Amino acid sequence: MTSTAPTRAPHLPGRPSSALLTDKYELTMIRAALADGTADRPCVFEVFARRLPAGRRYGVVGGTGRLMERLGDFRFGEEELAVVADSLDGPTIEWLRDFRFTGHIDGYPEGELFFPGSPVLSIRGGFAECVLLETLVLSVLNHDSAIASAAARMTSAADGRPMIEMGSRRTHEEAAVAAARAAYLCGFASTSNVEATRRHGVPSAGTSAHAFTLLHTGPDGPDEAAAFRSQVATLGVGTTLLVDTYDITRGVDTAIEVAGPELGGVRIDSGDLGVLARQVRVQLDSLGALRTRIVVSGDLDEYAIAALRAEPVDAYGVGTRLVTGSGAPTAGMVYKLVEVDGIPVAKRSAHKESLPGAKRAVRLHRRSGTAVEEVLLPWAGTLPAEPGLDQRELMVPLMRDGEPVPGLPTLAGSRALHESAMVTLPWEGLALSEGEPAVPVRVVPPGPPAG
Repeated sequence: MTSTAPTRAPHLPGRPSSALLTDKYELTMIRAALADGTADRPCVFEVFARRLPAGRRYGVVGGTGRLMERLGDFRFGEEELAVVADSLDGPTIEWLRDFRFTGHIDGYPEGELFFPGSPVLSIRGGFAECVLLETLVLSVLNHDSAIASAAARMTSAADGRPMIEMGSRRTHEEAAVAAARAAYLCGFASTSNVEATRRHGVPSAGTSAHAFTLLHTGPDGPDEAAAFRSQVATLGVGTTLLVDTYDITRGVDTAIEVAGPELGGVRIDSGDLGVLARQVRVQLDSLGALRTRIVVSGDLDEYAIAALRAEPVDAYGVGTRLVTGSGAPTAGMVYKLVEVDGIPVAKRSAHKESLPGAKRAVRLHRRSGTAVEEVLLPWAGTLPAEPGLDQRELMVPLMRDGEPVPGLPTLAGSRALHESAMVTLPWEGLALSEGEPAVPVRVVPPGPPAG
């Protein structure tokens, strides 16, 4: 599914610039490169993760769509130049004033799986224009890919039951919007964050919190029934009532007394969720509320969700653990120079090595669709056909001459791509236990330099 919208319009003065979302050393390197004449040397940078977080068998690329938008706003106006002028000389200031990224970007489509070494993004252009993008690229991809990877594990553990993202109060206000988008990319049904609905079209959901129940307290004490009556009168009988403010058993009785057996759902936000879900299901059925759903929330992660798989839970609300990457708040991606003027280059520091040369990635699949290997080739290289295996090119054009290519996938299209990518994982790749990456990565080294 692709968008037919035209390519991005030029940066508009009313939109905030993203140019200062960078590190100072990018600017000082550019100053030095302009002075010594190397600023325009043709270079290739790649984004990759050296390893996956502990316990992970795969990662999910997230944030590509957001990155394309932010790159469109990467402009140095007078306000931005005033912030950096104290440490830069005149030629550098003028270079920044005129800056427009004019290079090419290729990468894994958003929603695709990645593994250690996968070149999820390849950026080509002059040294200065490429190095300037490093911090923005990494901050977007590291955050969104971390959330997407956690969300994918959670939706897999939920085994088709709907997931609601509700972590806005547990992270930075802007990170909350990006997290909601990344969660939706990887199968979450909705979000509580309405800004994510405005910006990205993510469906929103929400009913009430404990405060609304507590509000209905008078001289004679709590009146849970009044709170439930108010919510049902406003939102209809299909709403979900929060039943654990006081006593859950009494709360369920009150909910059905007020709404009747056609009540849409009840939510449990505390306690031993598995035990309580079983008790509530029996109670609801005894009251004739056979179709009333049970929604659970409260510090859930993929392990807790998997443990509840056999319980009568109909949907999950996930907050803190999702928006913090479920223990892995960054995808660990790095941005490294791999080629200069067609010459492969590599960092050799211990435990921080990089692979030399511009690369493309091909994933090999059995005819059944299961992925068996990812092969990294020199950019112009080819991979001989292997009997019984299909080859799939992973990298797609994202930008040409500084402009997004026409027809980049919409968020809905990327969501569909992610769903199809997950089906290609070997079954052991879905395990939540420690183990090797689900798909091994093989590197075909570049040949010797010409001449």
